[in-house]
Amino acid sequence: MTQPLVVSIPHRFGKDEAIRRMKAGLDTVNKQYTHLLQVNEETWSGDRLAFRVTAMKQQASGVIDVAEDHVRLEVTLPWLLARLASGIQTMIRDKGRLMLEKK
Repeated sequence: MTQPLVVSIPHRFGKDEAIRRMKAGLDTVNKQYTHLLQVNEETWSGDRLAFRVTAMKQQASGVIDVAEDHVRLEVTLPWLLARLASGIQTMIRDKGRLMLEKK
């Protein structure tokens, strides 16, 4: 079993605005990256998103917690994706930061 990949992204928008921006950004991600990523499940419960995705024919699941000053992603990756985790972590942090910065 691999260790979960954890990414924390600071923001200054407050929880409600960060959730709004995350929802809008995730809709864009779902449309732009369908060739790489398929979202199988996306369930919001307050300030937490639970999700399951398929990437490179590998399934992963995790949660995104939105706080007043940061967003924390924790995802459990299958073996193949875990081997690519350092590059994935940087990409997730960069895309998440862009997602939060867009109005």
